Amino acid sequence: MHLSSTTFYFSLHSIYSHVMSYIGEIAAFGTAICWTLSALFFEQGTKRIGVLGVNFYKVVFAFVFLTITAWIVKGKPFPIDAGPHEWFFLTVSGFIGFVITDIFLFTAYKTIGSRMATLFLAISPAFTALLGYVFLNEVLSVKALLAMALVASGIILAVLSRERIQMSSVAKTLSIRGYIFAFLSSIGQSVGMIFTRQGVKNYDAISGTQIRVMSAIVGFALVSLIFERGKSVTQSPKDSQGMRFTFIGSIFGPFLGVALSLFAMQHTKTGIVSTLIGLTPILIIPPAVLILKQRVKLFEVVGAVIAVAGSALFFM
Repeated sequence: MHLSSTTFYFSLHSIYSHVMSYIGEIAAFGTAICWTLSALFFEQGTKRIGVLGVNFYKVVFAFVFLTITAWIVKGKPFPIDAGPHEWFFLTVSGFIGFVITDIFLFTAYKTIGSRMATLFLAISPAFTALLGYVFLNEVLSVKALLAMALVASGIILAVLSRERIQMSSVAKTLSIRGYIFAFLSSIGQSVGMIFTRQGVKNYDAISGTQIRVMSAIVGFALVSLIFERGKSVTQSPKDSQGMRFTFIGSIFGPFLGVALSLFAMQHTKTGIVSTLIGLTPILIIPPAVLILKQRVKLFEVVGAVIAVAGSALFFM
């Protein structure tokens, strides 16, 4: 009996050690799940209070969540222990990764559709890996490169299979501006990750997210003030349903999702994190079928299988 208990203990310890060795990849995959859930709520919120309204209040809510968490976990509600290095890189990361990227992305959604815009975001891992190689001296193994290729191929196949019919009939009418903005959003996501990686190298993920969110609050407020005279910020709270969707989405998105992404970048390579997070357009297929009652084409399923196979390769 004693031998059996000892064997069981060592088995659990072995499993725990194996899981912890991939804790960065697990956190990155958890980020993709959180962002999938947040996308569903933000989509509904945007229909009611608009793009800037959702974006501003999602980071406001996230800051409240992060402040409470930091107070409980660290005993410090605000990132007063951050140095100039952390403040600089994380502030720039928040402005690029939240404000600029999301404005480009949502503009592309309006112009060329979310599926086509998501296709361009699938390019982000390649940009991130390239930037990681140039600026962070990261070297990816052949297995990691193959896994990234599989994940990206699966995402592209799934997105294109849904858009193929519409693309053949309306491609000539699609706005060039939408393509440019979608392309810029993928670059913005990659650049934001590089600055984030530099900012959280030796710093707490929760406090690091706080700094990024603070930067985003100021950024979105300025954008709303300049382009709408603050209309989105002042009018959005009048729509309780839209604010409710935004509130729930902010829990999964800029709170849990972003904190997990920062934690992941502290424990594994930037390109791997970006690729696993890029699974979001695949993970959104099941709720799209079950909740939104959308029909899924065969090649979307095939693309999902390829993408999952690619992500599984990271753990082998």
